Amino acid sequence: MLAATSWAARLKAGLARTREVLGTDVGTLFGGRKIDEALFDEFEAALLSADCGVEATGELLADLRQRVKTQRIEDGAALKAALKAALLERLAPLERRLDAGARRPCIIVIAGVNGSGKTTSIGKLAKWLQGRDLKVMLAAGDTFRAAAREQLAAWGERNGVTVIGQQGGDPGAVVFDAIGAATARGADVLIADTAGRLPTQLHLMEEIKKVKRVIAKAMPGAPHETLLVLDGGTGQNAIAQVKAFDDALGLTGLIVTKLDGSAKGGVILGIRKSRPIPLLFIGVGEGIDDLQPFVASEFVEALVD
Repeated sequence: MLAATSWAARLKAGLARTREVLGTDVGTLFGGRKIDEALFDEFEAALLSADCGVEATGELLADLRQRVKTQRIEDGAALKAALKAALLERLAPLERRLDAGARRPCIIVIAGVNGSGKTTSIGKLAKWLQGRDLKVMLAAGDTFRAAAREQLAAWGERNGVTVIGQQGGDPGAVVFDAIGAATARGADVLIADTAGRLPTQLHLMEEIKKVKRVIAKAMPGAPHETLLVLDGGTGQNAIAQVKAFDDALGLTGLIVTKLDGSAKGGVILGIRKSRPIPLLFIGVGEGIDDLQPFVASEFVEALVD
């Protein structure tokens, strides 16, 4: 298990770029400044630069202005405290712990565009689930790319997890076979990979819809979770991805990866304003323990120093 202090330090390091952009590091934008419209103008530009999006930025600024007025805030320290409170109010509703042990097997479908960190996140998620004494199996549902199958097989070997797959063939058939194997072998969780696709590739989006239909036929009520992996560095494009995949699949949760110092974490606020889908996990690096459950209070503390 990853020590809490180690994770907090990594999360803070991962959000360093966002703090820099927002000016929320000690002694920067909020340090010793008069609270006036000039400060709010600067903060508005900072929020937009941090990928918060126009709507989320406007909402947050309106909230802060109201807090300044009603709480009679006159110094930077008090304004930072108000900012933390405003962020926490918005992000706390996104928290949801993955309860994979409630069903057996729990079927989890993972979607995302190529390069988002999807397959790597599956390997890390498998490790996290194993840490909770759950038996995990993987389905190599991305039958279009040999590299994806090989990568998933490598993660399976690393974690000591069985991977069900085949070269080429129909993704739905692979997942169907994997459900049968998971049931027969008494697995607690089956994580199904899917082919990376862009939201604009409508024929490929139809393919992943088909996989969901196959799963539902194989096990009524499944999949129990449909999660989208997002690259934290893609900015406002992440919002478009969430909309497209949610419309097509009915997402139950998000995984945001690569908050590793270059990505700007404000995009989470933009996503929350557009589609308030639960954020289950965030990733801050390449290590196997660098994917951890999203906790709003931890995120806000790391974001506003």
